Amino acid sequence: MKIDIWSDVACPFCFIGKRHLEAALEKFPHRDKVEVNWHSFELDPGAKEDYEEDQYELLAQKYGMSREQAVANSERVAASGEQAGIRFNFDTVQPTNTFNAHRLIQLARQQGKQDAVEETLFSAYFTQGRHIGKQATLEAVAAETGLDTKGLFGTDAMVAEVRADEAQAQQLGIRGVPFFVFDMKYAISGAQPVNVFEQTLQKVWEENNPAPAADGDMCADGVCEPAK
Repeated sequence: MKIDIWSDVACPFCFIGKRHLEAALEKFPHRDKVEVNWHSFELDPGAKEDYEEDQYELLAQKYGMSREQAVANSERVAASGEQAGIRFNFDTVQPTNTFNAHRLIQLARQQGKQDAVEETLFSAYFTQGRHIGKQATLEAVAAETGLDTKGLFGTDAMVAEVRADEAQAQQLGIRGVPFFVFDMKYAISGAQPVNVFEQTLQKVWEENNPAPAADGDMCADGVCEPAK
């Protein structure tokens, strides 16, 4: 089974969704036969590398709310994250452009380290308050995950791969993230509860691996009848 996930590392619900999928996979008896691929999706392609405003001010501007409302909304997200085992520190988040982080994730796919890099970037951004728009931070993340970044920085490497993911998202009609696609047949939009992921995993597995007819049964034209 293949699960394709469109995500942005500056999206808190993508982090929560990752945890929910992991919890479902932990209970799934065929998890060793599941392949997970992460795909690029920029929530704000026009974002700057550095901002004078903090996360709350930018949220207030984006959604036309007060700073107090932005703080309250963030606290609700943090509470949801806590239930999933994530400690969100929105006070220390450094808003930035995530394009180069996506390039790093694309490189990680080629080296079989994509999930580790995704996890480290999520934690760096939301928990540790690190500036993931800076090359130094991305190089540190690469070192922490054993990723070889030779030929990435200072070049246009992985740019085409990021753009290809974003083009595919557009073709699929993806408007927000996280967005999970199972074997290109079923989709889950958003950080849905763990049981939703469990049900989808089971459904896709059963469709791909139909149970054989019991011994003594006769099947024809899509109908099974007991042997006479």
